[in-house]
Amino acid sequence: MSRVLAFDFGLRRIGVAVTDPLQIIANTLETIPSNEIYPFIKKYCSEEEVEAFVVGYPFAHGHSENEIIPHIEKFIAELNKLYPDKKVHKIDESFTSRMAQQTLLMSGVNKKERRKKGNIDAISANIILQSYLEMKK
Repeated sequence: MSRVLAFDFGLRRIGVAVTDPLQIIANTLETIPSNEIYPFIKKYCSEEEVEAFVVGYPFAHGHSENEIIPHIEKFIAELNKLYPDKKVHKIDESFTSRMAQQTLLMSGVNKKERRKKGNIDAISANIILQSYLEMKK
């Protein structure tokens, strides 16, 4: 089988997570500056077999539309254009940042490390990917 890459999209940084080849476990990969994401994806896909992409999406839940949605839609459109053979799945990212902060706190990470947005973004991508894997079951 092949891997699935997941993204927690942000205007400055994008958290990235990946499955194992059997698509059982989600693993935090890293946080990439937004302006470097396409070269990163190209390089990763040239080294590993990637079946699909999962993108965290802020579904409204009765609130007004999130201002980042047009940027995420542009990112998804670019993924579809660059990788037409790979499916792009949108997964609700509600509360993933809060869950990521809680995960860091519970794992004993010091306060300075918990405040680094890159750590939160990468763990958020992992949570998004884990949600996708659970939905697939």
